[in-house]
Amino acid sequence: MNKSDSFNWQDTYRNLTAELPSRQSHPVIGITGNLGDQLCTLAEGYYRSVLQAGGIPVIIPPYEQTDILADQLDNLDGLIFSGGGDINPLYLGEEPVRELHGVTPVRDAQELLLAKLAYNRQIPILGICKGIQIIAAALGGKLYQDINTQVEGVCVKHSQDLDRGTASHTVTIEPDTLLYNIFAETKGCLHVNSFHHQAVRQIPEGFRISAMSPDGVIEAIESTTFKSIIGVQWHPECFCLNGDECMLPLFRWLITEATSFRKAKRLHGKILSLDSHCDTPMFFDQDINFQSRDPKILVDLHKMTEGHLDASIMVAYLKQEERDDASLLAATRKADRILDEIEQMVAKSPDFISIAKTPADLYQNKQAGRKSIMLGIENGYAIGKDISNVERFRNRGVVYMTLCHNGDNDICDSAKGNNEHGGVSAFGEQVIQEMNRVGMMVDLSHAGEKSFYDAIDISKLPIVCSHSSSRLLCDHPRNLTDDQMRRLAQSGGVAQVTFYDGFLKKEGGATIIDAVHHLNHMVDVMGIEHVGIGTDFDGDGGVIGIASASELINFTRQLLQQRYSDHDIELIWGANFLRVMNQYQKQ
Repeated sequence: MNKSDSFNWQDTYRNLTAELPSRQSHPVIGITGNLGDQLCTLAEGYYRSVLQAGGIPVIIPPYEQTDILADQLDNLDGLIFSGGGDINPLYLGEEPVRELHGVTPVRDAQELLLAKLAYNRQIPILGICKGIQIIAAALGGKLYQDINTQVEGVCVKHSQDLDRGTASHTVTIEPDTLLYNIFAETKGCLHVNSFHHQAVRQIPEGFRISAMSPDGVIEAIESTTFKSIIGVQWHPECFCLNGDECMLPLFRWLITEATSFRKAKRLHGKILSLDSHCDTPMFFDQDINFQSRDPKILVDLHKMTEGHLDASIMVAYLKQEERDDASLLAATRKADRILDEIEQMVAKSPDFISIAKTPADLYQNKQAGRKSIMLGIENGYAIGKDISNVERFRNRGVVYMTLCHNGDNDICDSAKGNNEHGGVSAFGEQVIQEMNRVGMMVDLSHAGEKSFYDAIDISKLPIVCSHSSSRLLCDHPRNLTDDQMRRLAQSGGVAQVTFYDGFLKKEGGATIIDAVHHLNHMVDVMGIEHVGIGTDFDGDGGVIGIASASELINFTRQLLQQRYSDHDIELIWGANFLRVMNQYQKQ
């Protein structure tokens, strides 16, 4: 009698219900099922490996109802694309070669779509055999339909006759790759099994080859953009099923990543996430569609949803132009027009997004399942010399105004200006006082150092820097010195780290890691109560790992790996900024 024959489910039921169940901490891993003869099948090794690594396996059967795929993904913390038959080449824009084997069009169509959707949602992915090919094809790579006829020099038998849990050849793992770290004990030489004749021919953008067979066939790929994605050509689950734990590290990696993703999702469900500076209106003249996943912009409804971003402050940006009367009037009209266009854009999707004018509005919208847009103005040039425009703009919902941009104006000197006023002008002093009176936050990003200190002295309320990083880590005049940050914190203000490449790394090529370093330093200098996030998306913001609003949950995952508590992350993601906003609006 085996173990299952002696299993007493009644005793187990009593044990499970004797006490309150512990809070579920295991991530849910979806595994794509195979299709054949009207049956959905899944080899035992897949779900056994997930269970052994600490996850909860669920099968995703092949089906045609693609409209519910997104809902299904919302309930997953990780995804495995399993092995199976050949991919239908017609879906990849190719005619079939003679050596093509059996295809499953329903499954292929579903999985190609599923891979793209999961990629956009930052869901950790492991592709196995056919799965690596699905990942590559869905994300812009190319495949060989048959390596034996399409690749010169193939000398390894890639479809073994040995038992599936037995290694048939070796692969070389590239140093300095994630896969190398996972299998560190092998020192770059891994024994694998092999059951395929299709393979990846060209990797997608944002990926690298992490393992190859001796004859040059690609055996593994992985993301280079801080997404948790690995694809392998062999079948690691077969080893696990046979009791050989040599491949278990791969599944443990997936469970670790899925656990991190699960925690970040749950945290975003509890807190309010606010991006304090977004320039999407700069693209209004390019016929963008905010309601769709528009490739021309970094922030739209789909990307906000994918990245778990609740709210964004979209600004009416004005380039610093001439300051004669006609030009100033034109600037004011332009600011009004942009604000009108933001409101019109939001009005097209009232069930999904709404204009928010107060912090309370933001929380109400989140409770109702809607995203929020707040209004801002970037460059006080917008008010011209008419101080009454401050109250008028505030009355229409503008929550902050950046006093200047790249050039001195009538209010103050810019970080990239000519020191025209020696800081804040006499008119600028009146503007700051009026902003205090009407409840419009004073934003000093882009301001020169003297303007910064002058504004703090003039303002009776804390100032903010809606998108500024650390000058110590990246010596740029737009960034804040440690002394500026200390003074800002002493006055109760907030500085929002920005994801602009040139403000994170002097020589360029910044990544999400550089953004984390800036945030860490700003916290060290100012304290956790004085930092936040202002991406500058669509204003040239966005770096590898946080390239659009859809990837913002990756930043939360990085913070969770650091020293930050859930409460700390809530402060960073908007509570600090909203504290200052409340001070302005409730005076």
